[in-house]
Amino acid sequence: MKKKGERSNLYLIGAVSRQVDLSQKRIREYENEGFISPRRDPATNNRLYTDFDIKQIKRIKSLIHDHGFTLACLKHLLVSAPCWNIFSCQKKDSCPASQTPSMKCYDALYNQNPSALEQCKLCPVYRSRNTPKIKVLEQNPT
Repeated sequence: MKKKGERSNLYLIGAVSRQVDLSQKRIREYENEGFISPRRDPATNNRLYTDFDIKQIKRIKSLIHDHGFTLACLKHLLVSAPCWNIFSCQKKDSCPASQTPSMKCYDALYNQNPSALEQCKLCPVYRSRNTPKIKVLEQNPT
C-alpha cells in the first residue's frame, strides 16, 4: 500500500505478520516495548509499517528466536551496546556514531546533521534512551 507523497511502501499489520512470520499480537508487543513505532493512518488509525519497520521486526525476531534474548534483555542491550552491533549496520564505517563511540549514536548523528534525528526517532536504540542502564559486570559491594 503506497501512500501519496511517501517514499517507501506502507503495510498493514496483517501483511507484515505474514511477511515476518509472527502473530499480530507479537508485533504489537514489540511496539508496546518501544522496539518499533509504526505510523498511524489518520482516517482509520490503522498501524502502517514501513520497510524500515519490517527490517527492525525481523532483526528483533532473530535476536529473540535465534540468539535467545528476552524482551527485557533486549531493552537493556539497546541502552548498552552501540547500535551498529545490534543491527548489523552496513554503513558503520561511514557513520559518525561509530567514529565517536563514547557518544550515543543519535547524539553523534544530531551533532553532524540535526535533521538526522527524525530517522533516529524510529530506531529502538533512540526510543530506549530513557531506560536506565544496569551494571551487569560490576560486583555488588558486600
